[in-house]
Amino acid sequence: MLGCVSRLRRLVRLVHHLPLQTSLLLLFLFCTVSVFVSAYFLYGVKRELEPSGGGVAGSEGASAIYDDLRASPSRLLPVRAVSGGLAGGEGGRGGVRTNPLVLVFVESQYSQLGQEIVAILESGRFHYRTEISPGKGDMPTLTDKERGRFTLVIYENILKYVNLDAWNRELLDKYCVEYGVGIIGFFKALLETQRALRNNVPNFTFNLGFSGKFFHAGSDEEDLGDDLLLSYVNEFWWFPHMWSHMQPHLFHNQSVLAEQMLLNKRFAMEHGIPTNMGYAVAPHHSGVYPVHLQLYDAWKKVWGIRVTSTEEYPHLKPARFRRGFIHSGISVLPRQTCGLFTHTIFYKEYPGGPNELDKLINGGELFLTVLLNPISIFMTHLSNYGNDRLGLYTFKSLVAFLQTWTNLRLQTLPPVQLAHRYYNLFPNEKDPLWQDPCEDKRHKDIWSKEKTCDRFPKLLVIGPQKTGSTALYLFLGMHPDLTSNYPNKETFEEIQFFNGHNYHRGIDWYMEYFPLPSNTSSDYYFEKSASYFDSEVAAERAATLLPKAKIITILINPADRAYSWYQHQRAHDDPVALKYSFHDVITATHDSPVKLRVLQNRCLVPGWYAIHMERWLNHYHSSQVLVLDGQQLKTEPASVMDRIQKFLGLVNTVNYHNILAFDPKKGFWCQLLEGGKTKCLGKSKGRRYPDMDPESQSFLREHYRDHNIELSKLLYRMGQPLPSWLREQLIHTR
Repeated sequence: MLGCVSRLRRLVRLVHHLPLQTSLLLLFLFCTVSVFVSAYFLYGVKRELEPSGGGVAGSEGASAIYDDLRASPSRLLPVRAVSGGLAGGEGGRGGVRTNPLVLVFVESQYSQLGQEIVAILESGRFHYRTEISPGKGDMPTLTDKERGRFTLVIYENILKYVNLDAWNRELLDKYCVEYGVGIIGFFKALLETQRALRNNVPNFTFNLGFSGKFFHAGSDEEDLGDDLLLSYVNEFWWFPHMWSHMQPHLFHNQSVLAEQMLLNKRFAMEHGIPTNMGYAVAPHHSGVYPVHLQLYDAWKKVWGIRVTSTEEYPHLKPARFRRGFIHSGISVLPRQTCGLFTHTIFYKEYPGGPNELDKLINGGELFLTVLLNPISIFMTHLSNYGNDRLGLYTFKSLVAFLQTWTNLRLQTLPPVQLAHRYYNLFPNEKDPLWQDPCEDKRHKDIWSKEKTCDRFPKLLVIGPQKTGSTALYLFLGMHPDLTSNYPNKETFEEIQFFNGHNYHRGIDWYMEYFPLPSNTSSDYYFEKSASYFDSEVAAERAATLLPKAKIITILINPADRAYSWYQHQRAHDDPVALKYSFHDVITATHDSPVKLRVLQNRCLVPGWYAIHMERWLNHYHSSQVLVLDGQQLKTEPASVMDRIQKFLGLVNTVNYHNILAFDPKKGFWCQLLEGGKTKCLGKSKGRRYPDMDPESQSFLREHYRDHNIELSKLLYRMGQPLPSWLREQLIHTR
């Protein structure tokens, strides 16, 4: 018989290293021996200790022994001489103080190991009774008057005994000692399930997360559970959680965040936990998405993390739309919901009842998740793999259902390999689409409180280039309610966030170009990047982050725009523009030098106005888009600004006729200062170029004819007036 935790540990360690069939055979033999051993103690040892002549043993001796046992009531002690037994006649049943019944505590009625234990008992003709392992619930009645009801106690999961509440633990310990009853326990469910799943899912391995601060932070029994799990450290994959399960977005100093991670890393190294998997998960998805730059930097610095996962991108629901992305060299994989959550759930207490979980598994949402996603990542709290082993039941049942009803071939890969596989399948998902965190309550809850969505612009001036967008940028900045972005060292007044490499720096980087809000309702931020207009990605990116923004575009004759761009490149000593004439550039053929065709595209393609406008209108409602006549902006800027103020719905209205003045030296309108002086754009603006040659004019008129017709139709649908230059071009087209 086993009567103490030390002996129980040795048995558990022995069982760990035995094959399942051998373990079950030993269990059968052990159960058989236990009956005879119990009889030995009841008929042999006890009778030797009892006074001759029978009767009740002296209470003094009983009290002394019992007091000794009470010194450690939460531990199973070696069985000793037990006082208080009734002496029966020779060979009579009066000396047997327990019924020949085995009490089996199982995790759930469906647990595999529990069913195997019952099968062994049945094959050995043992009488038994099964009970769901109590946690804080009531222990079944152990005695009936002066008799014990059970001769042996078997725990399918020894940790359920270890983690009993104090009252039930003391009750069971007292019963086992007083009635000479032993306990057999197993700690194999997680490992055995992993091995079983590998029959259908090659290389299936549980990936266990750890927060080192909570190691050996419980009772002696809970600490034993920690040790037991770590004794199998090489059987599983491991990933770091945060040291104390804190949320990374609350840390604004990257070095402080890294220090917390180092504590967890030291813990892992001290306990032999592998640290080279390249995978990590943040508590509650904090800092993964919305992106917290400090987390990504600390992950790479401390752990060399290359892969993480989240349920939050782009949103938690609908689950079928979850996607992955790559940021700062870390692959973010979509994580799926398995119907279990990060708090403990019991089968009988599953929301909606147990049938709801079974529906999810057997053809429901969980089944469809695996069926429709070539790669699925699931995660739940470790307690759902303990307690009644709901996690184990869920995934074993799911795999069984998939094997029965589909031809899917399942396999498990380490996280880094899994990320490579995912982005080979979905290369278009590498680039993220940043969203406004304030549009999703879950995102806002895991976004730094020091950040505010009021720092995003409400107006985008999208160009195109060489149409007067810089002049408009100056005029907008003169309005007291409008605030422009800070300048960029590389691109001057333009941020160029939505159409280039800056986008991958994230929204934190973008927000830094705008001042902190002044807590007034009149704050209206705007930015101008003329290359947004004809970008293939800027419209979707902008609409995803700034869905309520207003959009302004300025259109001039596309032929004039093309010629202005060519002259702009010559002024900046572009060797291709200096080498070739404008006519050579715009008429270049497909077999022309690559650099020549690149310049040709930059001259011609932005002028395909209808194509680019349609792209923006696919993401913004026409009421959010204002099309300006670039010729009118040049000759009547005050009237154009009146139209813009009305479009933006600004609280204060400025009379631009009083703050703009025409500068004859520059040849365009400038800001009027005190004393009649003007503040104009720099030397690079307002250059005078030679007139375009007639051959090029004729070529471009024909090149843009159909594009201009489509533009007129688009503006008609939008309910916006045709620019004067477009009306003129349409007249020549007839």
